[in-house]
Amino acid sequence: MLYRPEAFEPLTDEPWDAERVRSGIRAVAADVEERFDPDELWPGSEWDLWESWEPLKDLYVGAGGVVLALDVLRRRGLAETTIDLAAAARLTLELWRIEPDLEGIAADLPTRRASSLLCGEAGLLLVAWRLDPDRELADTLFERVRENVDNEADELMWGSPGTMLAARQMGAWTGEERWEEAWRESAEALLTRRDADGVWTQRLFGGTHRQLGPVHGLVGNVHALLQGGYEQLGPETAAILAREAVVEDGLASWPALVGDELERDDQIRVQWCHGAPGIVCTAAPYLDEELLLAGAELTWVAGAHGEEKGASLCHGTAGNGFALLKAFDRTGDERWLERARRFAVHALAQAEKTREQAGRGRYSLFTGDVGVALFAAACLAPDPRFPVLDGWH
Repeated sequence: MLYRPEAFEPLTDEPWDAERVRSGIRAVAADVEERFDPDELWPGSEWDLWESWEPLKDLYVGAGGVVLALDVLRRRGLAETTIDLAAAARLTLELWRIEPDLEGIAADLPTRRASSLLCGEAGLLLVAWRLDPDRELADTLFERVRENVDNEADELMWGSPGTMLAARQMGAWTGEERWEEAWRESAEALLTRRDADGVWTQRLFGGTHRQLGPVHGLVGNVHALLQGGYEQLGPETAAILAREAVVEDGLASWPALVGDELERDDQIRVQWCHGAPGIVCTAAPYLDEELLLAGAELTWVAGAHGEEKGASLCHGTAGNGFALLKAFDRTGDERWLERARRFAVHALAQAEKTREQAGRGRYSLFTGDVGVALFAAACLAPDPRFPVLDGWH
């Protein structure tokens, strides 16, 4: 079995309607604006507050990601806001420096935790600079990139692959050669730590792992390296993914860990962070097309995530939907775009339902409503680029 049907729910029969989708995006943005506090930012949800205290700040589940999403929607003409986003980004950075998120497990985090793109200061610096370019912000981010070269995590959330993406983005924005040099330094060091079989070993949260997915494993590292060359990693990684794939009846998925079973901790994960959707999303440029389509087909057959995981990017319906957009981008087959749009309509409805039940939204890029809004926006364009990993757009 490649997935557990009881973890998913049938997709909505509501047809795609571009204006309905735009209205759903505006509703998310309006709720985000209504709940904004200029001193306390946004309230956190119970899951997002794990080992952290309000207000949450980081790019992954905190205010940094919310500010980023609002800026993207504003630039695309899909939502307006009266929030001073530059000021909110600065405040988020200041509050993170006073009390970083995940303080409850600080002893188990990498030694260079401030350099994390998704959970540290690096991502917040990037958001703040984007909204208000400032030499001091850029110089501090440059320091974070350089000090992360030897981060022991060797994955995208905490390690050098994340700050490599930051350096690549800053280089595109500024044209300064120092960012290319910093990217190259990290890339060369990361490659020296690659295991003989082409995978990396992650040392994180007090343990040692060899993971495959985008946020903590192989395809995230390769994704960062492919941004500046190293094209040979594409076919090499495709071969690893072909060996690790579990294929049944034309469907495919991948375990979280190299050589492991699909079932882990009483779950079979079919989501962006682990499983077929994340592998398809991140390895789409080089993954064998038959496997890519088998992974996308599994994502479609499974349907929308149920209430436990909901609508989110990281492990919910919206993140899975990006795999369908990637299949469309790779093949040009309109069927995949139609399927992605079904996921978008469903994810917006899921987010709306949870807002009504809770009396407010979930204010987080990777686990909350603004991530759903970005996926819906991607289906309007269409635009298969996954937030943060595929650029600041």
